[in-house]
Amino acid sequence: MVQLFIDGGGFMWPILFIFIIGFVFVGERLYHLLKGLSAKEDFAEMVCETVKNSGIEDAKTKCDGAIGPVVNLCYNALERAHFGPEEAEKSLEQSGAIEMAALEKNMTWISLCIATAPMLGFLGTVWGMIQAFNDIKMANDISPAVVAGGISVALLTTAFGLVVAVILQLLQNAVMYIIDNQIVTMQKSTSMLIQSIADKARFTNANQA
Repeated sequence: MVQLFIDGGGFMWPILFIFIIGFVFVGERLYHLLKGLSAKEDFAEMVCETVKNSGIEDAKTKCDGAIGPVVNLCYNALERAHFGPEEAEKSLEQSGAIEMAALEKNMTWISLCIATAPMLGFLGTVWGMIQAFNDIKMANDISPAVVAGGISVALLTTAFGLVVAVILQLLQNAVMYIIDNQIVTMQKSTSMLIQSIADKARFTNANQA
């Protein structure tokens, strides 16, 4: 494999660099996404139960020390809950947009690496073909051995670029799967929390009346 990489020529190095950059971005996304998975729907259910039994302020303390988009949404909604369910819902809409943008951070760079790797591979192949035909011209020999040898070396960059793109694409799909699941969890959690805040507000108003 190392010899094939060396035979591929200078274009193999930028493709390898793109693979490393893409892999770093994938690792960064997986680290932050998996760290945020510690708080799921059960966390939102616990917060909702606390809102029902103990009130808004006690529910806010449940968010202390916890991390993740669900935690952030719950805390921001609870911060505005004393203004009413409508204000809490507006806060959730704003916070949700920010959290979704944070979830998809750096995904465009991964897509760029996926698109660039095979293009560099094709460029390396074209360059290799030009060199191969120049070598044939200089040798004044069009025997199959000479032609096949030059073309096979030229095609190595395309193969390497495609392999890099396929690997990064699979990793990106795994990241997107986690993001999609996280978005569904956020939507379910916010629906439960808004309902709990609304129920608590109705109960409080009924007692005051």
